[in-house]
Amino acid sequence: MRLLLMSDTHLPKRAKALPEELLEQVPRADVVVHAGDWVDTATLDLLESRARRLIGVYGNNDGPDLRARLPEVAYAELAGLRFGVVHETGAAQGREARCARRFPDLDVLVFGHSHIPWDTAAPGGLRLLNPGSPTDRRRQPHCTYMTAELAAGRLTGVTLHRLPPRR
Repeated sequence: MRLLLMSDTHLPKRAKALPEELLEQVPRADVVVHAGDWVDTATLDLLESRARRLIGVYGNNDGPDLRARLPEVAYAELAGLRFGVVHETGAAQGREARCARRFPDLDVLVFGHSHIPWDTAAPGGLRLLNPGSPTDRRRQPHCTYMTAELAAGRLTGVTLHRLPPRR
């Protein structure tokens, strides 16, 4: 099973559209995950129309229209792994232990908010993934997204993809 992970698209405030490279990945993924801060419903509509399966949550910049359609936290079992998706996890300091306490029944937690790519594991094994942002790099060198593979109850091939600068 192939996953496509993104967050913090902030359209149309940070960019006019999702990068073409990212859009090309949508139909190749079995599951597309968006960890919040969509900002516009058009992006949700677009991903819903193109993805085989979409798992998304709202973020702190998402208004009432998105909050009416998306949960604050989403849960799914994918290929034998228990996934959670949330926008905010708090400060980087102590994140692993804090998330392990908050989500004791998960194997993988996908989050956003910081625009900073993150791939760590908490004591006890909870894997924490933040794909960064494909449209707003903030202080990062690149805009980013992630892909991953799931097979036989294992998460493998987690890859951070760097997008070329926008023209």
